[in-house]
Amino acid sequence: MIRGACHCGAVSFVYPDRPDWLNRCNCSFCRRAGALWAYAETGRITLNFSEGATIRYIWGDKLLAFHSCKTCGCTTHWENLTPGPEARMAVNCAMAEPADIADLRIRHFDGADTWAFVD
Repeated sequence: MIRGACHCGAVSFVYPDRPDWLNRCNCSFCRRAGALWAYAETGRITLNFSEGATIRYIWGDKLLAFHSCKTCGCTTHWENLTPGPEARMAVNCAMAEPADIADLRIRHFDGADTWAFVD
């Protein structure tokens, strides 16, 4: 299990397992956010925040909404805007304690050009 929270603590999450890896993407948003994504089916991740605590940012093909804390600005997760039984989401494990993710492999994904892993 991995627990994470934004800097001020207004948005937190619980990732239920240990992912096989964390994903570092170089798309125009993720490289600016400095995210380390862990993915799972939407219903498996527990999110904790009050209504209105996040800012949703939707861009590009409009398939994802990135959520950032309205108070401290940390990007905490993204949601899939095309829900279904196999819909996935991701949490930003850069919000976890470093010791809790230190043993996880980081894979590099080229979201800017090839849309493929480059490691």
